[in-house]
Amino acid sequence: MPVNETTFQPMGLLHGGASVALAESVGSSGSHLMINSKTHYAVGIEINANHVGTAYKGFAYALGKIIHKGRSTHIWNIDIKDDKGK
Repeated sequence: MPVNETTFQPMGLLHGGASVALAESVGSSGSHLMINSKTHYAVGIEINANHVGTAYKGFAYALGKIIHKGRSTHIWNIDIKDDKGK
């Protein structure tokens, strides 16, 4: 995801909501790939986010890892890092 004026908060750094939207997209996409999309669909039901750093430029990259693959729910851990891996 680009880190620029389209994803900034008013103070010129990556908006936490943009990070959460990226995480939601990664988790839902991952679940979508694991289900029969002709009979089911994947949506987020809960999200918890901790922002322990920030970015001012470049890109934000998300990596999702499934923690729980249940019959009707999936739980994902999604790490978001900048161009430097921070």
